[in-house]
Amino acid sequence: MTLTSLDLDLRYNRIGENGAKYLGEGIAKCVTLTSLNLDLRGNRIGENGAKYLGEEIAKCVTLTSLDLDLYDNSICDNGAKYLGEGIAKCVTLTSLNLDLRGNRIGENGAKYLGEEIAKCVTLTSLDLDLRYNSIGENGTKYLGEGIAKCVTLTSLDLDLK
Repeated sequence: MTLTSLDLDLRYNRIGENGAKYLGEGIAKCVTLTSLNLDLRGNRIGENGAKYLGEEIAKCVTLTSLDLDLYDNSICDNGAKYLGEGIAKCVTLTSLNLDLRGNRIGENGAKYLGEEIAKCVTLTSLDLDLRYNSIGENGTKYLGEGIAKCVTLTSLDLDLK
């Protein structure tokens, strides 16, 4: 398949972790994909669903733009870790819009995200929304330390309310 841009809006469809797994497997088969916009708000994918998505997104080696909305999916700290690990493997990624509002992410999840975002060496634009989580003071510190390592970043929108 020669698809270069994919925009999927599946918000509030209760796809769960298995749906996230199947969706990720399908996306990974789009080997020429450069732009992915995926809205999975309120789908109850949980930690395992985030893991599956992260593993499959990592296979999108030509991806330059990723817009991922996982608002209200209860991915928690480990889900944030798995997702971050997958995103960090997208070595051509220049633009990342990640909405993780209301996912019960704590200090450790923020630390994992910061560590993985720091590995995105080609990233020029980052929009990260972590509202309605519990990352706390230390989580904010870790996240900031990771973002500070993104030396090619020219645009940053960080929402931690």
